[in-house]
Amino acid sequence: MTRVKRGVAASKRRNNLLEAAKGYRWGRSRQYAAAKQAVMKAGSYAYRDRRNKKRTFRSLWIIRLGNALRGFDTSYSSFIGVLKTKQVELDRKVLSQLAVRDNDAFKALVEKIKGI
Repeated sequence: MTRVKRGVAASKRRNNLLEAAKGYRWGRSRQYAAAKQAVMKAGSYAYRDRRNKKRTFRSLWIIRLGNALRGFDTSYSSFIGVLKTKQVELDRKVLSQLAVRDNDAFKALVEKIKGI
């Protein structure tokens, strides 16, 4: 029976993990056991926060829209309700970008929606 020497594979695996932990503080970047824990934890945080990021940005867009609409004496909820009834297919991201970057276009949209 042939025997398998695992020195190269094991050291490569450890080096790859320590490379992933590069930049971590204290022993978590140099000690294999601590680095392994830190990389696993970081991976789970990254997985979770890729999903949370979508929620966070949606709430940011809603806050921006609410602030922009306050200047037109209308609320966010009533504005979105009118958009739904008039079947305007602009999402919150595009609306908030209009409110922040192109104020004139946003003003024209709000006036058209409100029927002013």
